[in-house]
Amino acid sequence: MSGPTSARGAAARWGLNVYAAIVLVYLFIPIAWIVWFSFNQPKGRYNIVWQDFTLDNWSAPFKNEGLTDAFVQSLKIAAISTALATVLGSMIAVALSRYSFRGSGGFNLFLVLPLTTPEIVLGSSLATLFLDWDVTRGFTTVVIAHIMFQVSFVALTVRARVRGFDWTLEQAAQDLGASPVRTFWKVTFPLILPGILAAALLSFALSIDDFIVTLFNAGSLSTFPLYINGSFRVQFPPQANVLATIILVASVSVLLIGVIRSSSRRPTSR
Repeated sequence: MSGPTSARGAAARWGLNVYAAIVLVYLFIPIAWIVWFSFNQPKGRYNIVWQDFTLDNWSAPFKNEGLTDAFVQSLKIAAISTALATVLGSMIAVALSRYSFRGSGGFNLFLVLPLTTPEIVLGSSLATLFLDWDVTRGFTTVVIAHIMFQVSFVALTVRARVRGFDWTLEQAAQDLGASPVRTFWKVTFPLILPGILAAALLSFALSIDDFIVTLFNAGSLSTFPLYINGSFRVQFPPQANVLATIILVASVSVLLIGVIRSSSRRPTSR
């Protein structure tokens, strides 16, 4: 019995590993391509054909002023919208997980709607709203638009973390004399902080990457994705790959720091 069965099991595991490897290669090839072409010295305006290896692109990553300004604008928008969306989404997640009230199911539906609504519908609807209210589209409208979809991602991510939270810990802290505010900052917040950080990183990445919603609400503002899309008709500078690689390295570094810190806090078994 062990011969054929073990052989089938080994073949199934081998096939699953091969399939997983193919999927990972498929996912990481574009990322590796961006990093690799950040070291390319193109001949002409387009950095799409490999020519020669060079470090000149990294020695002057902010050489292209238009690209740099758009990159800074994206960082500002992502930082502001992520900070506000993280606070709002985390409060919504804690409230929906901790309290049961009439109409909570409707709130859950409203949280999912921005995720299931096509971006072109969300972006055009917000643009129509701003135009009807005679609001000049620009930096502020883009921040508002990004918060609209970021709140849902934050709330659902943090709620997944809060769902397994033991609320009796708060009661124990208050029985020992801690105030509600002190209980939250000393007991609740540290336990749900990993979920909040994960939600913030996800929201920041979504904001940097967003194109469609930003296109409808940016007006004359140029962000990193909008600039690359517009300039690709004329040129594609290698600095775009350099800045994208910088974002990638920064994101991976933050994730590695979180993994290392969480691993160091785990109690070692004796």
